Amino acid sequence: MTKRLLLALAILPALHAPAQTPRKRVLAWADTITGYQHDSVSHAVAVLERLGRESGAFDTYIRTDSQAITKQPIPEPAKNTRNLTYFDAIFYIGTGDNLNAEQKRDLLSFIHDDGKGFVGAHTGDDAFFDWPEFADMIGGWFDNHPWGQFDAPVIVEDPAFPAMKAFPLKFTIHDEIYEHKNFSRDQVHVLASLDSSKLDYTKPGINRKDHDFPVAWAKMYGKGRVFYSTFGHAQETWDNPMVQKMYLEAVKWSLRQVGEDVHL
Repeated sequence: MTKRLLLALAILPALHAPAQTPRKRVLAWADTITGYQHDSVSHAVAVLERLGRESGAFDTYIRTDSQAITKQPIPEPAKNTRNLTYFDAIFYIGTGDNLNAEQKRDLLSFIHDDGKGFVGAHTGDDAFFDWPEFADMIGGWFDNHPWGQFDAPVIVEDPAFPAMKAFPLKFTIHDEIYEHKNFSRDQVHVLASLDSSKLDYTKPGINRKDHDFPVAWAKMYGKGRVFYSTFGHAQETWDNPMVQKMYLEAVKWSLRQVGEDVHL
């Protein structure tokens, strides 16, 4: 058999191999410059990057500023910077309000009009308190954490949702749990919540008279998928395999790799 024939036979399988689909791209937006800086943020985005890489589901691009939150070209002197048009979803664990009006329009359009994903972790709704459209997009705002870090009793309300499959129907997790304002079950699909029958109501700062304390929800915002969970205050929370699985599947859901749209 000639060398030319051997070479042709070696190339033939590659010519007929199906083209690989490019991996999805997730912007891990960890801008805490204008708000309270949680020590867990660095570990959170590092865990997310590892989960995306090891699962093969997506590539993670970590930013600790808000420069990429725009659809406009990044101006000089910045080099090799990406804007929102490059990404398929945002993983947000930040605080504060440092976007200009154009950036705010572009962020909402990225989700609502382009059908991209948004996953908020812990401080993901502890931001933009002067921007009602942000609360409408994510599903509510941080109000308080009256129990601090405690052994939180949790009930899973939708065990079939991809991000909830890692949890038992009832479990306890040691973390800081938020209560939320501008939140209504009419506007989001609650996935898990605190067991209200097991909470200490003598704590100051409990503002929800309906005793409704969700810990994870999903919703549609226009064409886009939005997920939020309060889990993630402590660094140790990000080492919990169930929490890791939750956020991995939440990002995949936001990317439309798993699950269906949620309907109220």
